[in-house]
Amino acid sequence: MEDPRCCGTGTCIINAEGYCWCGQRWNGERMCFPEPTPTAANHETEADSDPAEPAA
Repeated sequence: MEDPRCCGTGTCIINAEGYCWCGQRWNGERMCFPEPTPTAANHETEADSDPAEPAA
């Protein structure tokens, strides 16, 4: 049985959360790449930088 959420390549393997192995996610209408979300690691990296040092 072919999954109707497949992007058309015929290679989609979609898990219960709607994510495909390629990183796309079912948004209710089509497969698309999800918007990147900021992570705690990104905020820590910015906070740990020394403001006295000029940016490269």
